[in-house]
Order: sequence, then structure tokens, then C-alpha cells
Amino acid sequence: MDNSKRTVVVTGFGPFGEHTVNASWVAVQELKKLGLGSEVDLHVYEVPVEYQTVQSLVPSLWKQYHPQLVVHVGVSGMATTVTLEKCGRNHGYKGLDNSSFCPDSQCCIVGGPDCINSVIDMESVCKRVTASGLGVSVSVSKDAGRYLCDFTYYTSLYLSHGRSAFIHVPPLGKPYSGEDLGRALQAIVQEMLELLAQAEEKIHCQQHFH
Repeated sequence: MDNSKRTVVVTGFGPFGEHTVNASWVAVQELKKLGLGSEVDLHVYEVPVEYQTVQSLVPSLWKQYHPQLVVHVGVSGMATTVTLEKCGRNHGYKGLDNSSFCPDSQCCIVGGPDCINSVIDMESVCKRVTASGLGVSVSVSKDAGRYLCDFTYYTSLYLSHGRSAFIHVPPLGKPYSGEDLGRALQAIVQEMLELLAQAEEKIHCQQHFH
């Protein structure tokens, strides 16, 4: 069994539109303060709301860290819960970013599958975090919104063969504080790592018996 630390990268987004302070980056900074325990090497990044930056930054994070998991966090003005996104979609990107740019192809990866699911069972994560009595409502969604959040998620899922996750958080104070959101992220990412470890153990056992 490899006892070396597991590496996790968590990103939040920078300001855009009415979100002059982006709750996702505040939440990620709170998570960084809390950490994910001594076994996990946590790296956090603020991602500008720009398609072209995402296209270069996301691959560089995978290349630089070879993480066990990358979790992207974004804000949704419509969200009232912390929302776990099950999948990223390739097509339908028409909204302009902070540089007034949108991809000509209106897709993430030309020729890529229409939709890629995370290997993480989000329903299971949601149930387990809810049962832990965190005091923050968690839900699951199948539509990350066809903007930079969805674009980033799909790009990461494509590069990692599904070893990524996306979490939408509500704006600050609606109803949760940055500290609340940080605690929620900590609990959620720890559950995700636990599920990944269980899946790997299962595969390891199967290989052992065959």
C-alpha cells in the first residue's frame, strides 16, 4: 500500500458580473485554512472567468500535480444549497466571458463526447454528507449551466477520465457564510476521497484474486 500523501487540487473562480466577490473562491480559501487532514496535500487556485485561461490552466494543473482528484467550485446566483454536479457538457457555450470572448465552436473540445460523468457517485456523497449533520444543505444536479463552470468541469473530466468533481455554492449570506461553505467543502471532498479510495481498494482486490 502506498503511504505517500494524496494530492488534491481545488479551484474557485474570480469575480464576474454582479459577483464582485466570488463566493466560490472565498469558500476555497476557507477550505485551505481548514485543510483536508495530514494525509492530503491540498493546493488551491483562483481561476479567472475566461475560456482561454481555463483551456491552458486546467491541463497545467493536472500535469504539474498529477492529483488524485481535482475539485472545481463555482458560484450560482440561483443556488440555495451546495450543489454537487454529476456531469459536464461539451456544447452550447454562448455566454461571453470577462474578456467578452466565447469559443467559435461553442464547445469545450471539438469531437469530444457530448457529456462526461464524474466517476464519483454524487448521490452517495450527498447522502453521506447530509447524514453527518453538517448544517449545510447539499443537493445533486445534472446541469452545471453551460458557462465557465460547466466549461471548466467538462475540460477537467475529459483530461482526467472522470476523476474530477464540480461543486456549486450559493452567493455569500444566501444563506451561508464563507466559513459554512468552507466546512461543507471540507466534508464533501473528504467523502469523495473516501469513495475513491474504496473503489481503488476494490479494483486492487479484484486484481489480486484473478
